[in-house]
Amino acid sequence: MAVRLGRPRPRAPVALALGLAVATAAVLPAAYLVVRAAEVGGDRILEILTARRTVELLVRTSGLAVAVTGASVLIAVPLAWLTVRSDLPARRIWVVLTALPLAIPTYVGGFAFVAALGPRGMVQSWLEPLGVERLPSIYGFPGAFLVLTLFSYPYVLLTVRAALRRLDPGMEEASRILGHGSWATFLRVTLPQLRPSIAAGSLLVALYTLSDFGAVSLLRFDSFTRAIFVQYRGAIDRSGAAVLGLVLVALTIAVLAGETRARGRATYHRLHAGGARAAPVVRLGAWRWPAAGACALLVGIALVLPMGVIVYWLQRGLAAGEPLRLTFGLAGNSLQAAALGALAAVAAAWPVAVLSVRHPGRLSSLIERATYTGYALPGIVVALALVFFGIRVVPALYQTRTMLAFAYMVLFLPQAVGAIRSSLLQVNPSLEEAARLLGDRPLTTLRRVVLPLTRPGVLAGGALVFLTAMKELPATLLLAPTGYSTLATQVWNATVEAFFGRAAAPALALVLLSTLPMALLVLRERDGELDTDRDRDRERAAELPEEDRVPVAPG
Repeated sequence: MAVRLGRPRPRAPVALALGLAVATAAVLPAAYLVVRAAEVGGDRILEILTARRTVELLVRTSGLAVAVTGASVLIAVPLAWLTVRSDLPARRIWVVLTALPLAIPTYVGGFAFVAALGPRGMVQSWLEPLGVERLPSIYGFPGAFLVLTLFSYPYVLLTVRAALRRLDPGMEEASRILGHGSWATFLRVTLPQLRPSIAAGSLLVALYTLSDFGAVSLLRFDSFTRAIFVQYRGAIDRSGAAVLGLVLVALTIAVLAGETRARGRATYHRLHAGGARAAPVVRLGAWRWPAAGACALLVGIALVLPMGVIVYWLQRGLAAGEPLRLTFGLAGNSLQAAALGALAAVAAAWPVAVLSVRHPGRLSSLIERATYTGYALPGIVVALALVFFGIRVVPALYQTRTMLAFAYMVLFLPQAVGAIRSSLLQVNPSLEEAARLLGDRPLTTLRRVVLPLTRPGVLAGGALVFLTAMKELPATLLLAPTGYSTLATQVWNATVEAFFGRAAAPALALVLLSTLPMALLVLRERDGELDTDRDRDRERAAELPEEDRVPVAPG
């Protein structure tokens, strides 16, 4: 008698209820904007939307997001291919170094570039004996574009590199057998398979650019985030700033629609485990050392330069008597707040990812899209919305660590959702079907089958949220308990007051602590790379005569 197996699904009502609760929390800031914008009336809203200033902000902000995202893809995709598929010299070292710029906050990077390359910066002082009296201004679009690109391209790099390691080379080999060259195979076979990972990384870069406040403020680039901040800080009536925030929400919706179209509806789990093989290493030949030089140039600009500036000002601060003892307490506060935010984000992301992958449909798609709302809003807008919510609804939680962790969850939830969703997509539903057929309950199947298989995605999502929460500035400034300072707030306060020596120690500590989640992500990559190397060794051994074979160590 044939047995018909249905796709095992977690309890849909429970997952749906949790997903709706998470989506409601995520759209709280946008709801706040609607309430505040409605106070000015339809005529005033139309006047603000059609004002020349608003149109200019829209063009400048969207132009910056498109430019940064495009440049990040152009940097990350070739770099991912070099560090995964080629015989690049010191390949594993470049895997680590090219990802580390993600650990540097944009406001720290902006400060470093202003201090180094500004019209009166360190480089200018070095060139003065040569007759160079003034360098081109780094302020405005060029500086914002440079800083945001250098410190956000790893979002694309990490996702594309992970996808490249998982690709089975069989389709590429078939293309080569049919007579297609290397470039044609890459463009027609490899690149389409990387489309979901490129889209996922590009989405994070675009939304991060739309919501960035530190870099655009330090580099004096007029974007929506800076304009909203000025409106909130300088105007008694904040409804106009709420209208600008709604325009930013509309931009977010447009970006999400583009990502959904680019991602498509394909599924990416393997039908069976036996099809996975390691791709052969591509010999770069004469391009080997130029490629290494390009990696060194990128690391020098994105990592060595800002770290060098921080160390320079740290030395000056120590010479001026700036104490280091206060940094340890700030570091403890930063670690605690970021860890609470990461735990909250992972817990909230799980039901959303389950709905998206195991219960696809309009409602689940709407819930998933809703979780991205807070990510594109400026931290100050999210913080003020939660201040409003805390005072009016839950006054006991106002200015507590719980409210701060909740703000981090709302702001950075998409990072956890994307990572967990990608892992769930690779879990073949037949594994869950087998567990259910053998008598396991849904929770047992979740604990014994699904969670172990999705653990890399859960850890990656938590690490990304932890990393970003460590660097978050506006929400921390407004929602942290009284007297609860973090490394980020200390760096900002000292930088705004031009006490660069005082800002150097917490900035260095912030960067070093931010490397912890980056180390986790890189270690996961290295484990995958070691597995790939062992697969290649087994393939080479299989090609040798029987008497010449050397056993390859398992695992």
